[in-house]
Amino acid sequence: MSWLIKLLVNTLAVFLVAQFQWIPGIQVENLGTAFLAALILGLINLVIRPLILLLTLPLNIATLGLFTFVINALLFWLTGYFVEGFEVGGFVPAFLGALLLTVLSWIMNAILD
Repeated sequence: MSWLIKLLVNTLAVFLVAQFQWIPGIQVENLGTAFLAALILGLINLVIRPLILLLTLPLNIATLGLFTFVINALLFWLTGYFVEGFEVGGFVPAFLGALLLTVLSWIMNAILD
């Protein structure tokens, strides 16, 4: 049941990220699309992210972990590729969107816990 709540929190976070006007280039058609994007992003983070983090470990160590932000942005951008109706218009919107998504998701999960 907790994974469903986290999925709904991430759905709301994805939808809110698209509503921020100061991040141009991120669009979500509706809440259903946001739900699908949150689900796909969760699966990508579950399967692909650990492999990428392992492969880029030397670069991540050299940048003191800051390269993780780039990885998060690329995976957010990749989600836009897989989900029709969820558009990410480039690397900068993906970077800002992933950063905002992380912060919103963290805050909402902290409130619910």
